[in-house]
Amino acid sequence: MLLPIFNTQGLIEAGCDEAGRGCLAGSVYAAAVILPPGYTNDELNDSKKLSAKRRYALREVIERDAVAWAVGVATAAEIDEINILNASILAMHRALDKLAVRPEFVIVDGNRFKPYHDVPHQTIVKGDGKYLAIAAASILAKTYRDDYMHELHKEFPYYGWDRNAGYPTKQHREGIAEHGLTPYHRLTFASGAR
Repeated sequence: MLLPIFNTQGLIEAGCDEAGRGCLAGSVYAAAVILPPGYTNDELNDSKKLSAKRRYALREVIERDAVAWAVGVATAAEIDEINILNASILAMHRALDKLAVRPEFVIVDGNRFKPYHDVPHQTIVKGDGKYLAIAAASILAKTYRDDYMHELHKEFPYYGWDRNAGYPTKQHREGIAEHGLTPYHRLTFASGAR
């Protein structure tokens, strides 16, 4: 069972996670979620451990139950300009900016983050499998990014983005070899795409 909150001071805590960091194409998405005090949900878990159907069902639950939630995006062009780590953090900051309730503490999946204004934060490796708010954020980031990649697939059907979400699969690499790069490909990853 995942833990409700990390901080012990009773602060309003937002969980953050991103999706799409290891992709060759598309924006990186991040979500921030504030859950009610004492919230429990035994079905919430790291989005990677859930089926797509489960993720989408849980997205509705999270959006209904959360005190506040938001999604932030950094584009492929921004990723090329500032690198994927900084773009992932930028997307998280943008998600936090859009929250209707200001968090007093932020917990982040992983081991890297930059301070968000004056709000204290804690990075937690594999946090999406430890804390409910990070698990919820991972589900929102993943499903909203998948929706976006499905839309891009309609425009560029050669790369299998409806199935691989822009990750470097065999079909994606073959699509690049045959059709070249799109405006959505991350040029800083292009050398690894061939």
